[in-house]
Amino acid sequence: MKLLRYGPAGQEKPGLLDEGGTIRDLSAHMDDVTGANLSQGTLARIAALDVHALPVVDGDPRLGPCVGGVGKFLGIGLNYLEHAKETGAQVPDEPLLFTKHASCINGPFDDVVLPRTSTKADWEVELGVVIGTAAKYIDEADALSHVAGYCVVNDVSERAFQKERAGQWVKGKSCDTFGPIGPWLVTRDEVPDPQALDLWLDVNGQRRQTGNTSTMIFSVARIVSYLSEFFTLQPGDVITTGTPPGVGMGMNPQQFLNPGDVMRLGVQGLGEQRQHVVSDFNT
Repeated sequence: MKLLRYGPAGQEKPGLLDEGGTIRDLSAHMDDVTGANLSQGTLARIAALDVHALPVVDGDPRLGPCVGGVGKFLGIGLNYLEHAKETGAQVPDEPLLFTKHASCINGPFDDVVLPRTSTKADWEVELGVVIGTAAKYIDEADALSHVAGYCVVNDVSERAFQKERAGQWVKGKSCDTFGPIGPWLVTRDEVPDPQALDLWLDVNGQRRQTGNTSTMIFSVARIVSYLSEFFTLQPGDVITTGTPPGVGMGMNPQQFLNPGDVMRLGVQGLGEQRQHVVSDFNT
C-alpha cells in the first residue's frame, strides 16, 4: 500500500494511493497515518479493504508529510562510501547518528525556506524508514519486521550551521522545512529489498545525485538493530539512512541552494518530491 496524508498543513487527512494513481480517503477507517496506526494488524486491516469502495479525493490536494505525529526523526551520516570521500570525512566504523528535530518535517511539495543567516544550504536525497513496531535490543535478522514501510526524505542541511558553528550537527539539520518526507509511505510488503533501490536528485533540472542503496555502508537492518541498542524505537519514528555522492558541499567549486532553486528527487518505487527554495525574508 501507499499511505499518505492530504490537506492543509496541520489539518491533513489519511488516504491511500490506488493502483491507478487516484487518492482515496481513509478517514472512515483511521484517524491519521501515525505510529498508533502502523502496526501489522492495522495495516493488514486497511489492506483488506475494497479500495474502489473508498471515497475518491477530488482535485489536486496538497500532500503533507506521509507520517504524522513523528516522535523521533533520526539521521545516519556518511553512510555511502563515495559521499564520505567527497566530503573529506573519515569512513565511520559504526553508524553515525544525528537527530533532526521533528519540527523540521515538511510536506514533499512544500517550499524549503532558507534561514535568514543561511549561506550553505545543501540537498540530500535519502531512503526513509518508518518504524511500525516498537524495537528494543533487536537482532539484525529480525530488524526489518519492525519496519512499517519506506519513504523518500530530503535531508536538507545548512553546512555552515552544521560544520562551522559550535555544537552538534542538529543546528544544520533541523531548520524549519528541512525535512520533507513522502509523498507516501510504501508499506514493507511492497519493498522486498530496501538495499536495491535507486536514488536521484536534480537541482534546476541538472542531475546532482545518483546512487543505489546497495552501496550503503550500513544496511537498513543493521541501522535499526544498532539504534535499538541505545533507545526504544517507537511506532512512527522516522530514520533517514544517508545520502549518495553529489551533494553541493562535495562539488568543486562548492554549490549551495539559493532562493528560486528547484529540487526534484526520488527513490525507486517510493515516489518523487519537488520543492521550491525560498528565503525566510519572503515568507
